Amino acid sequence: MTVSAPITAIERSAPSLDIRHHPADDLLLAYAAGSLSVGIALVTQIHLELCSSCRARVSMLEALGGVVLEDQPPVAMADDALARVLARIDAQDAAEGADSAGVRRVAAPPPLPMGAVWPKALAHCSATRWRWLGPGMRWSRVTVPDAPQANVFLLRIGAGKYLPQHTHRGTELTQVIYGHFHDGRALYGPGDFDLADGDVHHQPVVQDGSECICIAAVDGRLNFDGFIARWFGSLVGM
Repeated sequence: MTVSAPITAIERSAPSLDIRHHPADDLLLAYAAGSLSVGIALVTQIHLELCSSCRARVSMLEALGGVVLEDQPPVAMADDALARVLARIDAQDAAEGADSAGVRRVAAPPPLPMGAVWPKALAHCSATRWRWLGPGMRWSRVTVPDAPQANVFLLRIGAGKYLPQHTHRGTELTQVIYGHFHDGRALYGPGDFDLADGDVHHQPVVQDGSECICIAAVDGRLNFDGFIARWFGSLVGM
């Protein structure tokens, strides 16, 4: 059985960040509309927690969406709409109770380095212990209570280390929590956000000076270049 524990958000404000890489407007629009998958939405929410400019953009998009809805003709709801919603809530509560029964709680993932803060958006999630991925590399599986199938994980990579070259069969969102990496396209630091898809072939390399900690969500799979890297990726679910 995989042992996991809640991620406790630190009750203090995150430091001011120099954020240079942000989600595109179409992704923020999908977030505002509630049409993103759970994992992708979670990583986007973490960026919004750190980025005031993107929060302002989402607020504007939500306001525009409200105006559009007001202009739409009313549609009658089904007679049993309320009953079906309440039944779904009851079923979800029961499932969460069953999932939590018998879970042995352990210490949360190791403390972050000085100056780093666990995003508050992760407070309702749980994560496994840091697991070995390679020399100087660790990972942790993140579980979202209402969507255990979401492919979300934390990566903790040492200075000078790198992930194997890969492209994507789907979409990969990465949010930097601590440290810096360069993937051949740009330098990413704390608060920065990256979306990679099948058009991107890259190799994230952690910069000298400190480790790098990121949270990532993948819809689809990463397509690593080498056989050994593909084998490790299959173990992790990347």
